[in-house]
Amino acid sequence: MAYMSGKTMIQEAWNNGYAIGAFTAHNLETIKAVLLAAEEEQSPIMIQIGQKAINEMGMEPLKNAVDSLMKHHNISVPVCIHLDHSRQFKQTMEAARCNFNSLMFDGSALPFEENVRITKAVVEVANALGLGSEGEIGKIGGTEDDITVDEKDAMITTVEEALDFSERTGVDYLAVSIGTAHGVYKTTPELKFERLSEIKEAVKKPIVLHGGSGVPDDQVIEAVKRGVAKINVDTELRQGFIDGVQAHWRANEKDYILADVMNSGIAAMKEVVQHKIRLFGSNGKA
Repeated sequence: MAYMSGKTMIQEAWNNGYAIGAFTAHNLETIKAVLLAAEEEQSPIMIQIGQKAINEMGMEPLKNAVDSLMKHHNISVPVCIHLDHSRQFKQTMEAARCNFNSLMFDGSALPFEENVRITKAVVEVANALGLGSEGEIGKIGGTEDDITVDEKDAMITTVEEALDFSERTGVDYLAVSIGTAHGVYKTTPELKFERLSEIKEAVKKPIVLHGGSGVPDDQVIEAVKRGVAKINVDTELRQGFIDGVQAHWRANEKDYILADVMNSGIAAMKEVVQHKIRLFGSNGKA
C-alpha cells in the first residue's frame, strides 16, 4: 500500500501543471472502481469520504475498506484518503485518528472570522501530523452529501478574502467559488477564469475546484492551466455506476447474482474515473 499526504500529492501536481482527481466513494464497490482506474492509469489518486457516506456507512469502516481493497488488489499508485466537507471540528479530528491523509473543514457557511478560527485549528493539527489541509472560502451552490447551498446564496470568491483566509489559516490548498455547483447542472457552467487567475497569483498555492461533475472538458483543461490542482468529482461517478447497474438489469432482468450486477456498476464507474484522470493530466504521474 502506498498512502501519501494530500499536501505532498497536491503540491506535486500544482508544481507540474496537472490536477489530482478527488473521487468520492460511498461503499466497497465505488472504492474498488476508483482504485482500479488509478492503478490502470498509473495515476496518483484521492479517495474522498464525504458526509453522506459517513452517515450511512461510518468513517472507520470506509477507511478499513480502502485499506483492505488496496491490499487485495495490490494497488501500487499513491493514494490519499480525504475527508470532504466536514462541518465539525470533532469530525475532522476523528478522521485524523483514523489515519486519513487529508482533512477538509468547510466553514464557508460560518461568519468569516469563525471560519478562519476553526480552519486554522484544523491546519495546525494537520501540520503536526504531516497531513494535507483544505479550507473553503465563498459558497458553492447545489447539494452534496446532504449539505445544500441555495443558488441565490452562492457567491464568487473575491481575491481579497481568498488571500486573507489563506494567509491567516495556512491551508495547503484552497477551495474557492468560481462558478461551479454541486450536483447536476441545470445549464452549462461558465467558470470565472480571470478571477481564478487573480486568486492563484495572490495566494500562490494550489486551488481546489468543487462541483467538477458536468463541467465541460475544455473548461476543466483551462482551469488546470490557471492553477487548479485538485478537482472533486462525485455526481458523474454515481451516475456512471447506476447507469451500469440499470443497463445490466435491462439485459438480464432475472439476474439475481449480486456480484454480476455490482461488477457492471464498477466497470461503468471505472470508465468515468479513467476519463477524468486523463482529462486532469495525472495519468502516468504515479
